[in-house]
Amino acid sequence: MNILTISSLYPNNKDPKHGIFIETRLRNLMADFPEIKPIVIAPVPWFPFSSAKFGEYAKFADVVTKEVRNNIEVHHPKYVVIPKIGMYLTPFFMTIAIAKVIKKLKKQDKHFDLIDGHYFYPDGVAIAKAAKKYNIPFTCTARGTDINLIPQQPKARKMIQKVFIQAAHTMTVCQALKDEMLTLGAKSSDVTVLRNGVDLELFNSSSKEQQQTLKSELQIDNKLVMSVGWLIERKGHYLVIDAIKSLGNVTLAIAGNGPDKQKLQEQVKNLGLEDKVLFLGALSQTELNKWFRAADITVLASSREGWANVLLESMASGTPVVATNVWGTPEVVASEEAGVLVERNAQSIATGISSLLANPPSREVTRQYAEQFDWHSTSLGQYNIFKRIINE
Repeated sequence: MNILTISSLYPNNKDPKHGIFIETRLRNLMADFPEIKPIVIAPVPWFPFSSAKFGEYAKFADVVTKEVRNNIEVHHPKYVVIPKIGMYLTPFFMTIAIAKVIKKLKKQDKHFDLIDGHYFYPDGVAIAKAAKKYNIPFTCTARGTDINLIPQQPKARKMIQKVFIQAAHTMTVCQALKDEMLTLGAKSSDVTVLRNGVDLELFNSSSKEQQQTLKSELQIDNKLVMSVGWLIERKGHYLVIDAIKSLGNVTLAIAGNGPDKQKLQEQVKNLGLEDKVLFLGALSQTELNKWFRAADITVLASSREGWANVLLESMASGTPVVATNVWGTPEVVASEEAGVLVERNAQSIATGISSLLANPPSREVTRQYAEQFDWHSTSLGQYNIFKRIINE
């Protein structure tokens, strides 16, 4: 079964964590079904300068055109992005980039039974055009903001609705996203929920004794609270900072990079919390697991989430969570063993942290809760969908 996975959300040599959940899903599919033979097209924005003064765009300059990751051939064609004003041009430029790689691969006698697409806009729109040009059936998986945010723009919504019709089948990572797709006009029979799993070997748990040892290594004397994710407003790190200012004996560790880093650092300074807040920067998954194993709680204060992988990764490490009650998050945090759901404001988050610190589940029980979210059922669901489409 020759599968062409296409998404701009995929790791590359300059950002090995970018969209790693898509790579992980593909790797697990290959492990469970060895007949799956994938090639990946992961477009990246074109940018000519690699100097750090250009911020996040600079990392795109040094992304290689082709690489092999985990025995998977990955192509990174460049496409033009015009900041702020180019939203509706991006699918056009991305289509050109994708089509060029498909043409090149076909000249190498590569044949594809199906395109496995991810993220409906702009990726899904571009994939639909390229798939039509080369007469390849395609699927598309909804990930979050492509369904719960971008369709608020009328023109983008119409493009996404067209992809619903053109796709051989669509998938989502949580029921909440499927419900929204139905509201947008998708047919229920054309949408399957396949939630993400968690790597239970990579994210391993700590006992209470191991947790204390790790805290000593990290020089943490207080209760340790983690907040993980891209440093942008939507992830709500500023709310977590506000929440811990009233809590004694708590250290907050923020893991991630992003455009709001300086603003968050200024917030910490203005509140006089320099001794209580650590900025860890971007962490590898191994490093993140170490911090999770040392932590008492992970907080996710997002305004929107599809299926928040960070919550499962924390739970698999034995650490319960405090998470805002939005979109797919209640499907992840569905019992006391997982943690608590709160409203998206600093006071509710502070109350959630205090109550969970006062009465935490055992680390073993939280780990057991996470163990129900392995990848096999997701892989099986994917495989059956792909096989049905190809047979038809």
